[in-house]
Parts: sequence; C-alpha cells; structure tokens
Amino acid sequence: MDASTSFWATPVGWTLITVGQILAVTIWILLSLAFLLLADRKIWAGVQMRKGPNMVGPFGLLQSFADFIKFVLKEIVIPSGADKPVFILAPLISFTLAFGAWAVIPLAPGWVVANLNVGVLYLFAISSLGVYGIIMGGWASNSKYPFLGSLRSAAQMVSYEVSIGFVIITVILLAGSMNLQTIVEKQAGGFWNWNFLGGGGLTHLPAALVMLPMTVVFFISALAETNRPPFDLPEAESELVAGYQVEYSSTPYLLFMIGEYANIVLMCAMITILFFGGWQAPFPTDFTASWAPTAASFFGFMWFFGKVIFFFCLFAMVKAIVPRYRYDQLMRLGWKVFLPMSLVAVMLVAAWRVFGPSAIA
Repeated sequence: MDASTSFWATPVGWTLITVGQILAVTIWILLSLAFLLLADRKIWAGVQMRKGPNMVGPFGLLQSFADFIKFVLKEIVIPSGADKPVFILAPLISFTLAFGAWAVIPLAPGWVVANLNVGVLYLFAISSLGVYGIIMGGWASNSKYPFLGSLRSAAQMVSYEVSIGFVIITVILLAGSMNLQTIVEKQAGGFWNWNFLGGGGLTHLPAALVMLPMTVVFFISALAETNRPPFDLPEAESELVAGYQVEYSSTPYLLFMIGEYANIVLMCAMITILFFGGWQAPFPTDFTASWAPTAASFFGFMWFFGKVIFFFCLFAMVKAIVPRYRYDQLMRLGWKVFLPMSLVAVMLVAAWRVFGPSAIA
C-alpha cells in the first residue's frame, strides 16, 4: 500500500472522501432543482398556452437563480407574536431532512454516500421526522391559517406514509433486501426484470398483476406525501392562503420551498429505484463490462437521471391537468382504498415468494 492509498484509509482521509461525496450530491441536487423547477413552471405554462419564465438568461434558463438571489437578499420578516426560535428552526429542519434522505440513494453503481443494509428503514425514519418541520412552522407562526395548514399536512403525510410503506414491503419481498443498491442490482438484465413487471423476467409476469397497480398506488401516494396537486390541500390558496408557510418570507420560505422540491425529486428517484431499475438500462448492457468503472458508472447515472426527469415531468403534468381533491376525498382515498389494496398486495406477493417459481428456500 503506497502513501497516498494509506492516507485515504486513515480517519482524516475517510472524512475528506465522505464530505466530498456529500458536497457532490448536494450540489447536484441543488442544480437539478433549479432547472426542474423551471421545467415545472414551463410545463404548466405550456398546458395553459402561455410562455412561462423566458426573460432571465437564454430561454429563461437562469430564472431559478434570479429567484434564489431575490429570496436571499430580502429582509427576513418574523411576525411579532411568533415563537422566534421555533419559527426559524422549522424551515431548517425541513431543509436538512429533505437532503439527509439522499444519503442512501444510489445514483449509479458504487455512487452512494451511505450504502446501508437498512436503507429503506432510514428513509422511513427521515420521512416520518419531516412532519415536524411543517407542524413547527404552522404552530410557531401564531396564526390560525398556518396552524390549520400544518394540521392538514401532518394528517395527510401520516395517512399516505402507511400505503407507501406497504407498497415498499412488496418490493422488499421481491428483492429479499432492504438495501437500495441491492434492490437495483436485482433488476439488471433488461426492463422485463424490473419490479413493476414482477422483478424476475418472463417467469414472474403473473406478479406484475400486483406490482403494476402498486406502482400506480406509490406514484399517487407520492403526490400526496409531497403536497403536490391534486393533493395540495395544506397549501390551498382559496382556503388557507398558502397554508403552513403563509407567514414566511425571504430565506426561511426559500428553505421550505427547496425542501419540498427536494422531496419531490426524492420520490421520483424512489419510483425509479423501486420499480424501474434505478440506473439499469432497459436492455442488457454486457458491452459495459470492458469499460472503465467510472465510465460504466456514469453510463448508469445518465439512465437514472433520465428516469427521474421523466417521472418529474409526470408530476408536473398531473399538477397541470388534475383538479384538486376535497379533503374528505383525500382521506377516503388513503385509508379506504390504498390501505386495503396495499395490505392485500403484501399478502399476495408474500404468497408468490413462498409458493411461486422462485420460492424462498
């Protein structure tokens, strides 16, 4: 072992590598959010037959950066009756947790900050804690409309976390692991091995009768989990004047907004990883075996990023097309439709794993 290699094996070297990985992922997410936010606005504008942002930079490409500068330079206004420490802490919690969840997301072969064997449990924990930032923001504002918005959001997130959890259990049963990188590796070899088609080639196609509906359930639940239309009840402008964040402005509001969009992109990444092969190409890629590891990983990353962009565009189209639900419809869908469906799906997939062609030994 030479001197340079031995240095990276020391605690100092390991710390530098880990910090570098975290910075690389964080910067990639922030840059991606800037252009995905612009795409969200452009898609919505296109559906409404207008141009959307087009003044800052060529084709409006720098609009998100101009908005960022505007928010940062604005004065932070805190209502006189607000609980100031909690008021400031709430958006910081939402922002930090939104980015902390990305630590276990495998972007490509070997490209993951923390390759945890219980990565799925880590994501469950982070998503559960994310409710606190919204509740604290609504409570600390000392106003009835933000408080009502935070209560709505907490109820909505808890309701749809249940169905998301059961859907993820079906994927865990198919893959036999809670490690996200392992789940992606199990889907190698072509799109017929992806989990939305049963996760095992043509012999597993009967399982697709369960996994295809579960993919749809996960997608709809992800919309509700991230407060996206048609489930944006916590931010219903006609009722709650922007909900839990109505008293926020400047940088604290920006942190809430970045955290919300980071969670949206995270859900797109989760759909990609759990059901659509992650970084795996939709066709066999034996030709990459002779490539350098970095080139092969970058090839996989491009497939992963392309899939994330595709699902984000679906999120944007739903926002532009589907009308908003009433709150009672939202709760009924989560508890009376998705919860029983996902429970039955868990039992069917478990039976498939025990009695199907790839029965557990």
